[in-house]
Amino acid sequence: MNREQISRLAHADHPIAAPLDDDSVRRLLERGITRGDERVLDLGCGGGEWLGRALTAHPQLRADGVDICEGSLAHARETARILGVQERLVLHHGDAAEFTASHAFDLVISVGAAHAFGGLPATLAAARKHLAPGGRVLIGDGFWAREPTPEAVEMLGDLTDLPTTMDRVVAEGWTPAYGHISTRRELDAYEWAWTGSLASWALDHPDDPDSPKALAAATTHRDEWLRVYRDAFGFVCLILRPTSD
Repeated sequence: MNREQISRLAHADHPIAAPLDDDSVRRLLERGITRGDERVLDLGCGGGEWLGRALTAHPQLRADGVDICEGSLAHARETARILGVQERLVLHHGDAAEFTASHAFDLVISVGAAHAFGGLPATLAAARKHLAPGGRVLIGDGFWAREPTPEAVEMLGDLTDLPTTMDRVVAEGWTPAYGHISTRRELDAYEWAWTGSLASWALDHPDDPDSPKALAAATTHRDEWLRVYRDAFGFVCLILRPTSD
C-alpha cells in the first residue's frame, strides 16, 4: 500500500485535504471568486474538491487542475462527471511546480501543497506566474501555533509562527484580503476523519492483504498527532492580492 492509496482511503470522509469544514471552504471561495465567470487554477488539486465546489456554485466559471497523482485526477474526473461540470474542467497530469499554461487565471488555489514547491515563498512565486491582472490567490499552509518540539519540526518541517508567516507573505509582495485560521474543532475533525476512515477501511476488509498496513498507518498517524504535534500545529488560509501587478 503506497502513500497515494493511504491518502485516498484516509480522505474518504473528509474530501477536502485540509483542516477546514464546509462553511470555511465556501467562505474562502466566495472571497476568491467575485464575478462568477473567472478562470480558476488549482496547483496540486488532488481529487479536485475545491474546483468541483467552485464550478458547481458558478455556472460561468472555468477551471484547470494540476496534480502529479494520476489516481487523484481520475477521481476528480469522475466527480466532475457526477456533478455535471466536466465540460468546464481541464485536468493536467504533472508536477504543479513546472506547469505552464497559455492563459492567465483570475484565481489560483494551492491549499496544503506547499511541500510540492519547496515551501510557502516558492508556492507564492509559482502562483504569481499564472495570475491575471487583478487576480487573487487562495493559499493554505501550516504554522506553529505554539513552540514545537524538535520531533514535531522533523515531522512537519520548518514552519514559522503566524506573525512570521504573515511577514513572509507581505515581504513576497502580497496583501492579505481575507484569512481563516482553522479552529481546534476543524483541526481535530480532520485528524479524526483521517485516522478513522483509514482504520475503518482496514477493519471492514480483514481479508485484504493491505488491511494490516492500513491499520498500522492509521495507528501511527494518530499517535503522532496526539503525542507530537496536536498542541503546536495550526493551519491558515489566505486570500491574497499582489501588492502591485
